[in-house]
Amino acid sequence: MRITSLRVLALLVAMTSPTTLTAAGRTPRAQQTTPPPDNTGTNKQSGPTADQQSQTKADLALVQKIRQAITKNKTLSTDAHNCKVITQDGAVTLRGPVDSAEERDTVGGIALRIAGAGKVTNDLVVKPGA
Repeated sequence: MRITSLRVLALLVAMTSPTTLTAAGRTPRAQQTTPPPDNTGTNKQSGPTADQQSQTKADLALVQKIRQAITKNKTLSTDAHNCKVITQDGAVTLRGPVDSAEERDTVGGIALRIAGAGKVTNDLVVKPGA
């Protein structure tokens, strides 16, 4: 097997190049300088979660009414529109981030008006720096 000078040159360039190829022929990704976001601790809060939503007709109808009233209010942010509304036996829990204390109170007031006094737990959190 005869190696030509062009092949030797190509081999040397490949070996000394700052960008080397992986076995699959692709350049490896640069190492990540910042750690990936990890909100595991934030997500492990006490209280009901969306997967614990009751599937009874009454609870689903209550969630639907509250959700429609929240999304109908165009003064609220996207975060407020996307908050979690969880019901279990007529008890409503609100969870998620909102942009201000005013939004927190507005969403809580909507749920309170629809569900009734003593049936709403407002666990909405105002985003830091908002």
